[in-house]
Amino acid sequence: MNADDPEACLSAIRLAMMYREKFRADVVINVVGYRRHGHNEGDEPRYTQPLMYQRIDNHPTVRELFAKTLTTQKVVTDEEAAEMVERYYAELSTVQERLRADLEKSSRAGEEPHRISGMVSAIDEPVTVVQPEELRMLNDSLYTVPDGFTINRKLARVIDRQRKAVIDGTPLDWAHAETLAYASLLTEGVPVRLVGQDTARGTFSQRHLTWFDADNGSGYTPLQHLPGATVPMELHNSPLSEYAAMGFEYGYSVAAPEALVLWEAQFGDFANGAEIVIDQFVIAGLAKWGQQSRLTLLLPHGYEGQGPEHSSARLERYLALGAEGNIRVANCSTPAQYFHLIRRQAKHSEIRPLIVMTPKSILRLPQATSHPDELTSGQFQAVLDDPAPPAGREAVTRLILCSGKIYYEVITSGLREAAEHIAVGRIELLYPFPEGDIRNILTSYPNLQEMVWLQEEPMNMGARKWMMPQLTACAPEGVQVRYVSRPERSSPAEGYPAAHKAEQERLVKEALAS
Repeated sequence: MNADDPEACLSAIRLAMMYREKFRADVVINVVGYRRHGHNEGDEPRYTQPLMYQRIDNHPTVRELFAKTLTTQKVVTDEEAAEMVERYYAELSTVQERLRADLEKSSRAGEEPHRISGMVSAIDEPVTVVQPEELRMLNDSLYTVPDGFTINRKLARVIDRQRKAVIDGTPLDWAHAETLAYASLLTEGVPVRLVGQDTARGTFSQRHLTWFDADNGSGYTPLQHLPGATVPMELHNSPLSEYAAMGFEYGYSVAAPEALVLWEAQFGDFANGAEIVIDQFVIAGLAKWGQQSRLTLLLPHGYEGQGPEHSSARLERYLALGAEGNIRVANCSTPAQYFHLIRRQAKHSEIRPLIVMTPKSILRLPQATSHPDELTSGQFQAVLDDPAPPAGREAVTRLILCSGKIYYEVITSGLREAAEHIAVGRIELLYPFPEGDIRNILTSYPNLQEMVWLQEEPMNMGARKWMMPQLTACAPEGVQVRYVSRPERSSPAEGYPAAHKAEQERLVKEALAS
């Protein structure tokens, strides 16, 4: 279409919409136009395109052409067309002056012209527990193999164990708690859409949301057959095109604010292909357009000796981009915490994107399990204190604070038992910074002399740059704050398992040293 002919463009749009409505197929409209002012109004395109802009300068504008068409057809007179232009220009000028006056007034009063609220108060926290009977019913539905379905023999053992877990009160692993969280939301009327790279099975073969018949290959997804669920569970394996996938899922989350939309990277660093969408929309969409989203990014993160490309979800980027309460960044260490976090994200009255550093090795770590009772009581905790300092709280002179799997490397270290003067806490919500929870924990150690931020990432990565100023500001008078990390590096992690193991041991030893 010729962009100089607005009526023809409008007709093309109407035809395209009718075609879409009748045939459910795509339509491409090619509108041919030009830039009257170059790249922007401050540009001077004649520097590089003098001949083209000689023609453009002599070419009437779309408004002038359309006004001539209307006057020729005697729809309006020349005077009426000119009056429309003057009236509209006056309206725009009035709006501009009003905005300038409002901004000047706010500036004189010392007010910020625009502000995004942070997290809501504790009284607004949603209820995330599930009643015990409901949890048992959900679990039974999720792990009952339908008649005539031939389950894989190895998977059958896993399913049998999970089916008995809630009844017997045996520990739940990460994927089990996650599945129960999705199931509970579906029966409460919250649609769930989980999309990602090998998401149905789970990159680490931990999730198995869809079972495949061992005889005929047909698929069965228990979450899509829950009794009492009145909303859909969408589950899709997305292509390795993070830019496209992230854009689609962000758009979906905005268009369907009642749904919990999650996108999972195969490894956390895979999200770097979607940085444009993340930075322009996920991070800044609320400030720029007032556009809210619950989009949740699940980014596997943790140093396992698998090299730089399979280690870091670039936690430091998200913490650097957090401001004015625009996002939430979490790194849970237990299945129960993750269960409550997912439900909290779906039900929270303040809609924000959530970035979760999800685990790899602790998916099956025996110490990183939760009792079913932890799903039927409590709520998400932004900070987890040391449950039992070896010699009691009065004996603690050093508090180690960390996040993620390195916590388990500390508490399972052979050096832990002798370090009776040390308590180990976990910060599960990294942004917004849980200042009140941190201060409450600090006051419970009357003889505290030192706080240590421990991370497995290099000094210039991970949460260190974000945490150190925050912890220093929280530290009671006389309490020193320092950090333990890998040295500053340009690449996230080692590529050799032996070097990785030695470095992990060094970090733990330094943190626990007398």
